[in-house]
Amino acid sequence: MLFLLPYHLNRYMEDYNISRGKHFYTIGLSYKKADAEIRGHFSLDEESKQRLLLQAKDEGIDGILVTSTCNRTEIYGFAQHPFQLIKLLCEHTHGTVEEFEKVAYVYKNKQAISHIFRVGTGLDSQILGDFEIISQLKVAFVRSKKLGLANAFLERLVNAVIQASKRIKNETEISSGATSVSFASVQYILNNIENVSEKNILLFGTGKIGRNTCENLVKHTRNNHITLINRTKDKAEKIAGKFNLIVKDYADLQAEIRNSDILIVATGAQNPTISKELIYPKNELLVLDLSIPKNVSDDVQELDNVKLIHLDHLSQMTDETLERRKQFIPQAKAIIDEVENDFNQWLETRKFAPTIKALKKKLKMMKDAELDFQRRKISDFNDEQAEIVSNRIIQKIMKHFANHLKEDSETTDESLELIQKVFHLEELHK
Repeated sequence: MLFLLPYHLNRYMEDYNISRGKHFYTIGLSYKKADAEIRGHFSLDEESKQRLLLQAKDEGIDGILVTSTCNRTEIYGFAQHPFQLIKLLCEHTHGTVEEFEKVAYVYKNKQAISHIFRVGTGLDSQILGDFEIISQLKVAFVRSKKLGLANAFLERLVNAVIQASKRIKNETEISSGATSVSFASVQYILNNIENVSEKNILLFGTGKIGRNTCENLVKHTRNNHITLINRTKDKAEKIAGKFNLIVKDYADLQAEIRNSDILIVATGAQNPTISKELIYPKNELLVLDLSIPKNVSDDVQELDNVKLIHLDHLSQMTDETLERRKQFIPQAKAIIDEVENDFNQWLETRKFAPTIKALKKKLKMMKDAELDFQRRKISDFNDEQAEIVSNRIIQKIMKHFANHLKEDSETTDESLELIQKVFHLEELHK
């Protein structure tokens, strides 16, 4: 069954004083098991993400992140059961629970933490070493924080993943070479279209993939017949000005398609923006659909002179760059293990933080009582020196306790129980 997980991970996050009675889950689906059509059913635009988060807040979820890209949709969050998060996803997309169960994954606690490290560092990307997702995680965190849905655990976790991502970029060559969907689309054009510099190219859509594709087109095709169309013309004009391209009105779309040899669609809409009716059937046309969900209707393939290539096909293109990147996987994993281990050590400190805090308070009470007694007993008692010396002693005692709890994680529970018993800190459990 989908939701059965190893028993040794069934530890509540409340053990770490993070979320009472809840676990940390990752639920989602990716290119590994879900094709473009199914991923399209579960894709979330900005408005849908906002609505999902607001509903999560109304339902009492106190920590959640939502990401949705062309290759994956994921929710990281705290819940009593993963179905709470799955239900949120299905209610704000066109996907169903039945579809989700066929292609999705659910990770819990330590497994969920390990998964977000792999995703955020590009090891789980369709194109190895693609770091697009780390910016998505940053945006997701900011979005959740604005709504009061990013707790200390999520903040520490995202920062740790960012740290691992930066180190892998700087210390390995796993992201070397130009390999991305936008680059793959241009490579496909260069490999399959003769005299590409003389062809009329139309780019419809100015989202991130559209902008990157535009830059790669200019850089690699040396073509000065590139036209840009976007529903919002001023966005197209900003990009066109940067690359010295032609901009046309959205109303001219059909006429421009008729004049084009290559049509690249990167509109990012929830429904198809290019239909069979928009295309002149007698002209040869290469159509590249870089959108999830698909923004080019399937019936376009019925036209004899039209060749339709979808993002999934481009993403599967492998070259020497990708093969070369694989040799750096062990190095990247070692960095992830190091940073993830640091995070898990911090997590363990959360477990004993309340006891350490209570112990410090108890020692301070004992100190204050003893200094008060000595103050009445000794006529020339030096308050300032006594405070300095006693506070330093408390600090040293606390350091010894903290170091013991950090270093001997196997007996942490027994040590905490003993400290609470010896110093009468049982009120923590009331």
